[in-house]
Amino acid sequence: MPSQPTPTDVHVDAVLTNISVAYRQRASQFIASRVFPIVPVQKQTDKYYIYTKADWFRDEAKVRGPATESEGSGYNVSTASYSCDVFALHKDVPDQVRMNADAPINPDRDATEFVTGRLLLRMEKQWASDYFTTSVWDNDVTPSNLWSAYTTSDPINDVELGKETILTSTGMMPNTLVLGYQTFRQLKHHPDIVDRFKYTSANVVTEQMLAGIFGVDRVIVASSVNNTAVEGATASFSLVHGKHALLCYVNPSPSLLAPSAGYIFTWQGVSAGLGQDIGISRMRMEYRKADRVEGEIAFDDKVVSTDLGYFFNGAVA
Repeated sequence: MPSQPTPTDVHVDAVLTNISVAYRQRASQFIASRVFPIVPVQKQTDKYYIYTKADWFRDEAKVRGPATESEGSGYNVSTASYSCDVFALHKDVPDQVRMNADAPINPDRDATEFVTGRLLLRMEKQWASDYFTTSVWDNDVTPSNLWSAYTTSDPINDVELGKETILTSTGMMPNTLVLGYQTFRQLKHHPDIVDRFKYTSANVVTEQMLAGIFGVDRVIVASSVNNTAVEGATASFSLVHGKHALLCYVNPSPSLLAPSAGYIFTWQGVSAGLGQDIGISRMRMEYRKADRVEGEIAFDDKVVSTDLGYFFNGAVA
């Protein structure tokens, strides 16, 4: 039988230019900038005023007689401060790597994406540490029957109790419920919740549907992932946020005389006047024959009103 060329004789493997694989987390998985309002600031440190809550809830108006003075009242103010820490990370792009890179690899673009993603992860972990934990809010509870105990738990009533507690002490109705992914996974299959939609065409319970059940404007699910191992070691992946839930009132538009459970102050000085929360710069490292892509972010997570948060610690098993 005559000899014929084989596929490997007529083809040399090349790198595909229309696909590559990188485990980048979607922006929607980072919730730090979506729960509490971002307050851009021009100075790294400053102060803001706080009006004493109790002064605004007293009923002191009295009947006024002819030719008499009206009843007098007043309020007190104090100040609180913020201080934005600067977090930074860089990735060097050697000249030799750039000059030898085959499409679709773009070392400069990839370095920018890499640095930006790591800074967003740092902000996310800080958010969880500052807000999504115990000893932060006035109300820390663990449901007497965990929400993963489908036959005995009542998550809808538990959240209603949290709403009433905040309303009673502040006059504000909570409008946001933040769920760790593991909490969300259990809740969307809870019989009390599934039963509300058994006569609808919905196949999957969504965040928007949960918001309707719990009577809040937003349900936000935290699903970011972190590798706690050092570079080169066996990866150790885990969800950033635990099996918790946070019910809170969030002022959608930061303004004067407007309370909110939290604000995130971001110093935009890191972007050299561009007004961006993350500043990306590129500098020549001639002694290394490389360009450095460096990112900076500066923020301060402030718990503004501890009485506007109700934290469910370990809501599910």
